[in-house]
Amino acid sequence: MNTLIRTAVTAAALAAVTTACTASTGGTPDPPPPKVSLGAVRLVAYSSCDDLLAGLREKASANVTPYGFGNVMPFAAMEDTAANVPQGKGRAATPEHSTTNVHEAGVDEPDLVKTDGNRIITVADGTLRIIDTATRKVTSSLKLTEGDNAGPGVPADLLVSGDRALVLMRGGDIMYKSFAPQADTRYVVVDLAGEPKVLSTIRPQGSYVDARMIGSTVRLVTRSQPNIAFPEPQGETTEAQRLKDNQATVRRAPAEAWLPKIEITDASGAVRRDTVKCERVSRPADYTGTSMLTVHTIDLAQGVTAAGTDPISLAADGDVVYGTGQSLYVASNPRWWMPVVRPLPVDEPPATTTSDGVAPAEEPTPGEPSVSAPQGSSTGSSTGSSTESSTVPSPVPSPVPTPTIPPEETEVHRFDITSPGAPAYVASGKVPGRLLNQYSLSEHEGHLRLATTLSSADGRTSSSAVYVLKADTMAKVGEVGGLGEGERIYSVRFIGAVGYCVTFRQVDPLYTLDLRDPAAPKVTGELKITGYSAYLHPGSEGRLIGIGQEASEQGRTLGTQVSLFDVSDPAAPRRLSQYFQKDSGSGAEWDPHAFLYWPKTGLSVIPLNKQNESGALVLRIDDSGVKELGMIKHPAQRQDGRYAYDPGIQRSMIIGDSVWTVSYEGVQVNDTATLASQAWIPLR
Repeated sequence: MNTLIRTAVTAAALAAVTTACTASTGGTPDPPPPKVSLGAVRLVAYSSCDDLLAGLREKASANVTPYGFGNVMPFAAMEDTAANVPQGKGRAATPEHSTTNVHEAGVDEPDLVKTDGNRIITVADGTLRIIDTATRKVTSSLKLTEGDNAGPGVPADLLVSGDRALVLMRGGDIMYKSFAPQADTRYVVVDLAGEPKVLSTIRPQGSYVDARMIGSTVRLVTRSQPNIAFPEPQGETTEAQRLKDNQATVRRAPAEAWLPKIEITDASGAVRRDTVKCERVSRPADYTGTSMLTVHTIDLAQGVTAAGTDPISLAADGDVVYGTGQSLYVASNPRWWMPVVRPLPVDEPPATTTSDGVAPAEEPTPGEPSVSAPQGSSTGSSTGSSTESSTVPSPVPSPVPTPTIPPEETEVHRFDITSPGAPAYVASGKVPGRLLNQYSLSEHEGHLRLATTLSSADGRTSSSAVYVLKADTMAKVGEVGGLGEGERIYSVRFIGAVGYCVTFRQVDPLYTLDLRDPAAPKVTGELKITGYSAYLHPGSEGRLIGIGQEASEQGRTLGTQVSLFDVSDPAAPRRLSQYFQKDSGSGAEWDPHAFLYWPKTGLSVIPLNKQNESGALVLRIDDSGVKELGMIKHPAQRQDGRYAYDPGIQRSMIIGDSVWTVSYEGVQVNDTATLASQAWIPLR
């Protein structure tokens, strides 16, 4: 594990650690960051629909493969108008409560459960439920799915402002003629006052990526690919002929094939349809034409108005979203490049092949539960064909282009969200390597910091670096590299002018970065320990919390560890305390929303899964160390009346003097002091 820490940390920077912590766990949030002047930005936009069509046809035909475009898989300081949202009447004083653990204070992120202290709103299996925290009962529910999209397993997240909720649903897949499945994405606006009811349903074309909310204004990002019907291969069609036919099809496609569509259904059932206009589509200087990012805007205080979702689009791809009070960033990781294994003709002897020039499939990035094939990639891609040599002469059906390994680069696109309404595309940038997640990005005083890992083509060597870009132009102004040679980034946290980065292969150095001079970032400290931290969270002043896995000196993981680091001296970071649970894992390692830290008392809760046992581990983390307080477990459930199992706890919240834990089976209330069970609220 490698973590970066700076050598000269000012008192103000250390104070920012504490402030950032309280903002995401129920304390007083930071004030909105000051607006940064964009200056004279020359946007790269299409001059007309004809210009748009010509550009998209040219780029897409150059990037189409014999198998189409591949799969599209989802793998600002605005006024706070929440006060204008209708509020429920007759409620008691709101108890002190935690909120969703988010990256940036004041920028809310979608999650499967939300609370305002008086209510808990959760969505699971296509049903929204409201729990009154005073009576500790489910007071109302609303089924949001039907037909093929009903039943267990429907993924959804929530954003809530006052008495309005936005449910972000990713239902079943619909097969399009363009070969690639596109998710049935729906954004449902729900009125929570009284009996909950649907106010409107938005169905955007494409797949839901992520969303951010400031005040009551939500920005939602979707990604789509051209809706083009490629010809079915006839008979013994060669790959070269299929590619030629697909390129010709792309060159004939109309602009409408690329322009994303939106369908909005209001409370009365009336449906209106719209398409993103050509003049609302921009492009970076370099793009493929095989994908489109669309940003939708919904103010929950007003609901869906005549402007609909006021969408704008960018001819680009993206799978990582990061937001601040003034900017929305969408980043696209490099394609997972894989060689193609072409089937041999029947009864033909196998050929002896070499792997010269062919990169093996890359292992999943740490911290991600799974890896999806990104847009524009395909195991049938012409750029992924293997180079063959044979000891037995074999007829080759068609010439296959020499494989070209694409560069491992991350593209980042910035949108300005400081004005009401649709955001404005500002600029795009590019850096070597691959991001881990949104915590690899951080905007600070007009600059964007990015941490990436760059691997060699054969996957045998790797190194990580931190880059600093000017936010208004996305031009690089500084970098520091050579972090964790031969290792990968496992976690990143930027806090003010300080950077922390963890890399891992066998041991974990904790690096600290001094980022005060954007043009000259530097490493100032390093701590080598076994294991790694997969998530880093600011603790009290001069303290950093790490959640991850302990490991042997050979790099074999052994179980969940929670570490408390003393980073008050950036040149000499040290671990003050470690909690270790053998043969276990926690969802907080890859999903920060699963981590609860209550600065007032140091109470911390993480989901924990051990062999034949699941629950929530309760710890106290203070300046001196990490101490176990106990385990919270939900009532055992029976599967088909045969065997019992412990429901996996996914989220935890502090409300008043109680800790509330949520699983798919129900919600449990426990006393924060004794952990004694106070109530069980079944959800099934």
